Amino acid sequence: MLQDITLGQFFPGRSSIHRLDPRTKIILLFVLMILIFAAEGAAAYSLLTGFTLAIIFLSQIPPTTILKSLKPISWLILFTLIIHLVSHEGEVIAKFFVFKITVEGFQFGLMISLRLALLIILSSLLTFTTSPVQLTDAMEKLLSPLSKFGIPSHEPAMMMTIAIRFIPTLIEETDKIIKAQKSRGVDFDSGGIVKRFKAMIPILVPLFLSSFRRADDLAMAMEARCYHGGEGRTHMRELKLNRRDFFAGLIVILICAATIFLSDKFF
Repeated sequence: MLQDITLGQFFPGRSSIHRLDPRTKIILLFVLMILIFAAEGAAAYSLLTGFTLAIIFLSQIPPTTILKSLKPISWLILFTLIIHLVSHEGEVIAKFFVFKITVEGFQFGLMISLRLALLIILSSLLTFTTSPVQLTDAMEKLLSPLSKFGIPSHEPAMMMTIAIRFIPTLIEETDKIIKAQKSRGVDFDSGGIVKRFKAMIPILVPLFLSSFRRADDLAMAMEARCYHGGEGRTHMRELKLNRRDFFAGLIVILICAATIFLSDKFF
């Protein structure tokens, strides 16, 4: 299961999605997230699903990798669907003990489940196609207007990027610790809740120690390279918007208009 968590991983490439300005990708991601929550009806969600599939195709990320990003929350998606299946009033299509499965419950549960899946896929695509350095520069630029109010922009951007970057590292470290403890006879799968919770201590303690050690090593490496925050800092590659970014923004605007039209027109 740990190997299925793909958040924070970056896949180098030269696709049209990779070459978009990272600021464009972050802004368009937030726009699409809002649009996913605002959409209503099968026609609107069919359009959003088709657009997401088109982005996956353009990004040249393997579909198996995209599906792997959904695996850790597959239980949540299934649970959401089941809850809505039996909790909505309407036309009954099946009955199981005291539970009634309705057409309306199936439609609403499918919509909510699809909404969760689209949100995870689009968020994963951002980290898949954007390097940690690009994410830091983009968030720093986007947060720079806050500096007028005395709020730093570089430090929060750096912290968020480091946190995202170290997710795969911590997952790999956790997997190694679990395998090492299992080889020493620790049982994580049997017993009640209390026993399983106690069995997690041999994982959490070395994981915390490893995390603090990595953080200390990172701090020393940054100090050795004379890192002192964002003041006076320059960038080797300045971010610049080009026609590709404006074209991507135009397409998303058209998708927004079409989604809103379909939501109001047919449902």
